Amino acid sequence: MLRETLQLRREVLGPRHADTMTSMNSLALALEHQGRYGEADALYQETLRARIEVLGRAIPTRLPPRTDRPSCISQLPTGALPVRLSADGSPCPPWVSEPVSELGAPSAGSIGNPNSRQGRSASPHLQGRVMEQPSSMPSYVGIDVSKDRLDVHVLPSKQAFAVARNGEGLERLAAELRGLRPVLIVLEATGGFELTVAAALAGAALPLAVVNPRQIRDFARATGRLAKTDALDAEVIALFAERIRPEPRPIAEAEAQILAELVVRRRQLVEMIGMESNRRRQARAPKVRRTLETMLKTLEAQLAELDREIDTTVRASPAWRAADELLTSVPGVGGVTARTLIAELPELGHLDRRRIAALVGIAPINRDSGHMRGRRTIAGGRTAVRNVLFMATLTAVRWNPVIKAHYTQLVERGRPKKVAIVACMRRLLGILNAIVRTASPWQTA
Repeated sequence: MLRETLQLRREVLGPRHADTMTSMNSLALALEHQGRYGEADALYQETLRARIEVLGRAIPTRLPPRTDRPSCISQLPTGALPVRLSADGSPCPPWVSEPVSELGAPSAGSIGNPNSRQGRSASPHLQGRVMEQPSSMPSYVGIDVSKDRLDVHVLPSKQAFAVARNGEGLERLAAELRGLRPVLIVLEATGGFELTVAAALAGAALPLAVVNPRQIRDFARATGRLAKTDALDAEVIALFAERIRPEPRPIAEAEAQILAELVVRRRQLVEMIGMESNRRRQARAPKVRRTLETMLKTLEAQLAELDREIDTTVRASPAWRAADELLTSVPGVGGVTARTLIAELPELGHLDRRRIAALVGIAPINRDSGHMRGRRTIAGGRTAVRNVLFMATLTAVRWNPVIKAHYTQLVERGRPKKVAIVACMRRLLGILNAIVRTASPWQTA
């Protein structure tokens, strides 16, 4: 190839020009040896331009045109005159706000169909429509519940919207979520405001989990999210649903919710009676004492009325009546404890003894690190259930033979009395759980 190129160069430029180029190469090499690299590079560039000029003039004369391929430009019919076609114009500079139509090349952007280019047929394939296709990824929804509004966040689409907390807003929310078909919907328990929302979503047959707000806040801190607004809370709840995925649970029926409200109100009245009794003992003015006594009589009358209402509600349900009879058959368990367990611990009889103890909050929690063995303590759980169970255990350690023997054994082994009482609470709860699960009353050995 090099020999043919040199021969072609000699034929085009002649021997004198070829010898001149050879001399230029020799001179450039000599300049390199002398360290004059700038002049050598310039001479090499000049030689290269001369060679390109040689090949550019010689190759078209040596290569005949090929006739085996069709020409890319169609020939005009005989007698037809060439006509300049109108095009969209040359591309406009970036600082021009509006394109100006002129003859020339097509514009850089299409004015017609956005899915095709000017002068060409539309592509049969959709372009730029990936996000419009229905997503097969599972959706997780977080709802932040407030008094007047619901903030909703959807992951992974990051869709966010808000609706009013009323009938119209709940209907719109249910319709939107039915269209999304989420895998899980999570909302916080916010003092009763979540009940209507949970009922509306449960009526729409949507998977729902109502979680403790403390779990959401601890999760937010663990992820470094310290800011708190309604919209941010909804996003954190959705992220909690996506990462933690709590188990969806059916909400309580209307009768169960009514019984739970009655039990809560009874507990509130008992607390108010205790507070008013303490104030009466400290009051010195006769008028103040009379007002306190009047208030105590009113509260006690309401408490008696609530007790009758709770008793009627429990007796009206065959399942609750059977559970009440089973629970009260255990020595130490009275009507208040039994109805509190029915209203606020519906899982009783459906879990094993370890899980039910952890749910109530009487399971010991390890606090170990390395060689250190910390003190086991109880924490969390349902405070109202734990309180009534504590009072029932105080009675059971005196009148229930099984609990009494367990308590005595623990105290004799050197356990503190409070620790022994908590252990007896756990034993009593396990007995009640087994009785409800097997539907067999207490039997003294």
